[in-house]
Amino acid sequence: MKTTTRVVVIGGGVVGCSVLYHLTKLGWSDVMLLERSELTSGSTWHAAGGFHTLNGDTNMAALQGYTIRLYKELEEITGMSCGLHHVGGVTLADNQDRFDMLLAERAKHRFMGLETEIVGPEEIKKIAPITNTDGILGALYDPLDGHLDPSGTTHAYAKAARMGGATIETHCMVRETNQRPDGTWDVETDKGTIHAEHIVNAGGLWAREVGAMAGIYFPLHPMEHQYLVTDSIPDIEAIIDAGGEHPHVMDPAGESYLRQEGRGLCIGFYEQPCKPWAVDGTPWEFGHELLPDDFDKITDSIEFAYRRFPVLAEVGVKSVIHGPFTFAPDGNPLVGPVPGVRNYWSACGVMAGFSQGGGVGLTLAQWMIEGEPGRDVFAMDVARFGDWISPGYTRPKVIENYQKRFSVAYPNEELPAARPNRTTPMYDIFSDLGAVWGQQYGLEVPNYFAKGDEPDFETPSFRRSNAFEATGREVRAVREGVGINEVHNFGKYRITGAGARAWLDRIMAGRIPKPGRVSLTPMLSPNGKLIGDFTVSCLNENEFRVTASYGSQAFHMRWFLQNQDEGVNIENISDRLNGFQIAGPKATEVLSACTREDVSSLRFLDVREMTIGMTDCIVQRVSYTGDLGYEIYCDPVAQRQLWWTLWQAGQPHGIAPFGMRAMMSLRLDKFFGSWMREFSPDYTAAETGLDRFISFSKNSNFIGRAAAETERAAGTNRRLVAFEVDAADADVNAYEPIWIDGSVVGFCTSGGYSHYARKSIAMGFLPTEQATEGCEVSIEILGRMRAARVITTPLFDADGARMRG
Repeated sequence: MKTTTRVVVIGGGVVGCSVLYHLTKLGWSDVMLLERSELTSGSTWHAAGGFHTLNGDTNMAALQGYTIRLYKELEEITGMSCGLHHVGGVTLADNQDRFDMLLAERAKHRFMGLETEIVGPEEIKKIAPITNTDGILGALYDPLDGHLDPSGTTHAYAKAARMGGATIETHCMVRETNQRPDGTWDVETDKGTIHAEHIVNAGGLWAREVGAMAGIYFPLHPMEHQYLVTDSIPDIEAIIDAGGEHPHVMDPAGESYLRQEGRGLCIGFYEQPCKPWAVDGTPWEFGHELLPDDFDKITDSIEFAYRRFPVLAEVGVKSVIHGPFTFAPDGNPLVGPVPGVRNYWSACGVMAGFSQGGGVGLTLAQWMIEGEPGRDVFAMDVARFGDWISPGYTRPKVIENYQKRFSVAYPNEELPAARPNRTTPMYDIFSDLGAVWGQQYGLEVPNYFAKGDEPDFETPSFRRSNAFEATGREVRAVREGVGINEVHNFGKYRITGAGARAWLDRIMAGRIPKPGRVSLTPMLSPNGKLIGDFTVSCLNENEFRVTASYGSQAFHMRWFLQNQDEGVNIENISDRLNGFQIAGPKATEVLSACTREDVSSLRFLDVREMTIGMTDCIVQRVSYTGDLGYEIYCDPVAQRQLWWTLWQAGQPHGIAPFGMRAMMSLRLDKFFGSWMREFSPDYTAAETGLDRFISFSKNSNFIGRAAAETERAAGTNRRLVAFEVDAADADVNAYEPIWIDGSVVGFCTSGGYSHYARKSIAMGFLPTEQATEGCEVSIEILGRMRAARVITTPLFDADGARMRG
């Protein structure tokens, strides 16, 4: 056995073998996979083997499309069969909400180049003739859907990796992983010790245990999952005899998926009375076993399936496959460099391995070899969860995700499991004021405040929700008087040391401010893609505060620490610094009533230490509402006192609390972008307009400078613009296609309703030559074409006089 290698991949399932293959494909041949038993042990061998492209996240859907198209390439490379059956598939909708979701997904697919289509009941009967279409409104048909042979596919990945120079050691049990001071790893096995530069955890059912060897907690949990294979069915035999094969059918109402298996059918269920497995850890001796049959938990599901697919009731069950699969709290994989640990990579939590495994392998190989993935993969980045997450949180969220596997995914839905978990000192005060809560990164965040007979629960919907009027009331309170909300949903970092300014000049593309001032700046990857949208505040030459998206803390801290300079201290103080934002034309009067400082002398983008009431604070003149406003930061221990000071001072001015729903409406008035919507690693600064904050004149070779300068000289093919939309009862959410003259030319990044201007607003990308004032387009919203036009003048405070004055 080799004793040194560049990469050790731990785990010989489909994902581990995909990672190994893609590392060789991209040029690293000195790579090695360790499997404690045989390849496919764990979840891979008993998987149903289905694959599909449907995914609410467009980048995940694109990676699933890559995975599916890869299988023919694997067969050509290796000469092995993956047992491919491209039979197509339909996803059924039995009510308007489910149909709306499919319409939204079909719209996304238009600009992604996926050839899905909406079909009606009559067409469904032609495509999937065993389906009872009573009560069905329609379905989404995807010609790429299909199934394969799990074992053959995994071995094809393995052979392709070996052909590229990789080594695979089976029956090799990893006992320990120990990191050396230089960041490399000693992987101790029952066959000896291997010295590796990198470790990839592709442990599947054992990913938790493998991570624990390095002191890492992975938020994963296995769930029991059961599917049945029937005896031969005459209707299926007739299709086979005619030279065909029955397609896949996903029936979300029945929580089931179905496909042909031999001359019968295979049907699996995501049942409500589901069961977590191996709560206290996966036994090492488990591998090629199945769990005992448990028909009791799927009785209701089977009864529903008999009504939807009557042929099932006429035949017996040939076999039952009941085994565990591993899920993360949101159902997406955990992929990428583990924050805080050098040279340790995650490729686990991939419950849909035959839909996503190829994309996961490609993404991780790009990340390791090229320094960054080829597209925005935050939806599966292991850094999307912070160090606050625990097994006690993970398990109920995994159960919830399993139960909602086939549920309608609404854009405004707030899932209830494991909540409230993390709260600020304002939780009870805001609850008493009628807060209707959402959550971000495990933290409770007010979406809006219900008053009087306004609803204290927001109904999930693809259309304008029952929170519409309450949100409008809060927007008006800000624009006409003064509003207040917390700044808890900002990620906050303290940068100190003699080299702090030089480091910030290198890590950030924009100008780093002088003492007492604030600047806005993008942070770029080496390829010039956006990886952050920051506010930088200079308290003095050796101390800076940096703020950005709260949900990207681990993502941003990982980047900071990977690029840290000696003599620079970087602290994540997101939960050690809190406070409030006050905004609106009366904001200055409220703040002036609380302090002896001359608030009127605080200019736009100034930052100053002040005592507000009894509380020492840092105050900066900036507001994401686009209005006259202040961000006021303090120690969370003093936050409640600060609240009462501001709240009482604001009473003569009609101060009102406002939540995230109002914030998202207010920012549309100024065409302010939102992180992970308008600004993400899929886009560059020039495409989004953030290049206006890049300091090309500063004497610093900031990360991404060369790429940004090249783009500056060449120009961009697309630009982010705002649209006024002739919407009805539904506004743009994200990824709706934009049409001109019958062709899709762009897509939306976000949208909503401007309660100030009383207009539906969207933001999105158009080809540069068409991104001009007044350009008329159509935006597809829930299957309907809505007229829209490009607007370039902000709806509120167009010249910035109020915001800056």
